[in-house]
Amino acid sequence: MANFSKPTAPQFSVDVYQNEFLPEGGRDVSAIVTVTSTGGGTGGQRLSGPAGAGAGVVIMVDCSGSMDYPATKMRGAREATAAAVDTLRDGTSFAVVDGTHVAREVYPGNGRLAVADARTRAEAKESLRRLNAGGGTAIGTWLRLADRLLSSAELTIRHGILLTDGRNEHESPEELRAALDACAGRFTCDARGVGTDWEVKEVTGIASALLGTADIVADPSALAADFTAMMEQAMGKGVADVALRLWTPVGVEIAFVKQVAPTVEDLTGRRTEAGPRAGDYPTGSWGDESRDYHVSVRVPRAAVGQEMLAARVSLIAPDPAGGDPRPLSQGLVRAVWTDDLAMSTSINPQVAHYTGQAELADVIQQGLDARKSGDHDGATAKLGRAVQLAAVSGNADTAKLLSKVVDVVDAATGTVRLKAKVADADEMTLETRSTKTVRVKR
Repeated sequence: MANFSKPTAPQFSVDVYQNEFLPEGGRDVSAIVTVTSTGGGTGGQRLSGPAGAGAGVVIMVDCSGSMDYPATKMRGAREATAAAVDTLRDGTSFAVVDGTHVAREVYPGNGRLAVADARTRAEAKESLRRLNAGGGTAIGTWLRLADRLLSSAELTIRHGILLTDGRNEHESPEELRAALDACAGRFTCDARGVGTDWEVKEVTGIASALLGTADIVADPSALAADFTAMMEQAMGKGVADVALRLWTPVGVEIAFVKQVAPTVEDLTGRRTEAGPRAGDYPTGSWGDESRDYHVSVRVPRAAVGQEMLAARVSLIAPDPAGGDPRPLSQGLVRAVWTDDLAMSTSINPQVAHYTGQAELADVIQQGLDARKSGDHDGATAKLGRAVQLAAVSGNADTAKLLSKVVDVVDAATGTVRLKAKVADADEMTLETRSTKTVRVKR
């Protein structure tokens, strides 16, 4: 295993990009808040200690009957899980769960987690021979077992990796929702769909609720590389349960709070109160990375020449000693009223860019839903707008995915034609990755 440097706490910085100028009586203020964490994980320096101490991961593998059709799915799942186990750092707590209409501990068993070293990694890989397809699918039970296992040890970082190939047919949507509500804030989870028989909104909904990533792995042979990359990301996390705290003065209303890079995620409804006029929005675990958030507030009307603090944005993390949450960094959102028309009508480039990226994610979903329902005109209009937005923003990856679903006549005007035949994998890939954004060039 690699040698790791002496652990250090990640350093967070907050940068605010906005046009603070409003016309007389103007009320709407938008800002892009860039949060950057450095020195926390991917370079081997971790808040939780050297190597994997303080981190826990549960791998949940779909073993329902459909995983045998074709047999390459089950074989790919075993190989991927073995690759993920190999990627575990020494000292990481871990377990493997077999998921069907029930959840079963495959390794180590007895309601506990193993601690990664050469012996336990070898034992875990040997146990994967017991992963065999048969039974139904009840993902909520898998998540609840993962939660119990991750709660059985004192951990700083709690993470899950979930693989499924089908629909959640053996529990109701309400049961899955209840499981997600119970697990939210207790651990993060990356979710993957293998093949093309699973439900995109189910898998992306799991990842969204548990602040993880979602993706499609259409070819089972690609699972091992994907699981390795996911585990490397999990091993790079250095601090958990970070919240974006928004404080606003009296009279200021919050319109929305969204993550807008690397993916679009609306956090507005996830606010928890944090004292007078302050609320926390969950962001999950962090390593060495940078993310962008779009904060929109409505301030009271004011006359030319007045100015005010519209919001204060802080990064908050739990105190390892159990005290009050500690601030990591903060930035200020301002409002200044002016009679200079050029200043008050200028749109900040970062705000404009991410407004477009959020619309891009929305119109892709609306276009694909229209296509599935047989509304060809609606689908053409929405997906044409998506092509136009992807071109304007330079989102080449999304543009490429769109070209698998529509024939692009003119990207600049959004003129497209729906393809008569689209591969399931291409449509599902576009839907799954529709929220991925590109960052604005500064």
